Amino acid sequence: MAEAVRQDPGPATIRVVVAEDELVTRAGIVHLLQADGFEVVAEASDLAELLAAVARHRPDAAIVDVRMPPTHTTEGLDGAAQVRQQHPDTGVLLLSHVVDPELVMRLLEQHTKIGYLLKDRVLEATTLGDGVRRVTAGELVVDPAVVAAVIDRKRRTQPLDRLTPREREVLALLAEGLSNAGIAQRLVLSERTVEVHVAQLLTRLDLPADATSNRRVLAVLAHLRAAT
Repeated sequence: MAEAVRQDPGPATIRVVVAEDELVTRAGIVHLLQADGFEVVAEASDLAELLAAVARHRPDAAIVDVRMPPTHTTEGLDGAAQVRQQHPDTGVLLLSHVVDPELVMRLLEQHTKIGYLLKDRVLEATTLGDGVRRVTAGELVVDPAVVAAVIDRKRRTQPLDRLTPREREVLALLAEGLSNAGIAQRLVLSERTVEVHVAQLLTRLDLPADATSNRRVLAVLAHLRAAT
């Protein structure tokens, strides 16, 4: 009697909670997620609903608006911190209308499974889906526009003046959370060349080289914060 062939179940569906008080925006996010194969297990319009939904469903990821009721100030950021503390297996992707480097610095203190994207770009399906998958996988995700704003603001400071134009490009991609392989692909370089650029820029910025990509990102952004 022939044995039954075991079917590969394939990757598990990523379960997501969406917290956004603007109904139209929330509906757009939910639509994009569902079209990309994610399962939206709950929607929330304020901080209390977000925390209750995460506690109930234990999702793989939560998408959270930075400005939420009742004050539209730090509720989203506070909620992200609570979710990461109480449910460390849940990744959090924060969304914002504005570039806020100081908020990003506070956010990055949480190290992993966290992200910050701008709303005007996140309604692109590939950007949103990629961000959710990356925070779920344990990565740190920062919108390229935010990284560029931080680096541009610091460009006149002496440490960054030490970098070559190519090293600045590598620094921007490093700060986005890309691996050496990802940077090589983006810049059409060999991984070995990227390794050399990373080592050189870390040396020029007086930062120790580290094999863990998230720690390298945090080291770079910590240095930028210290230069403020």
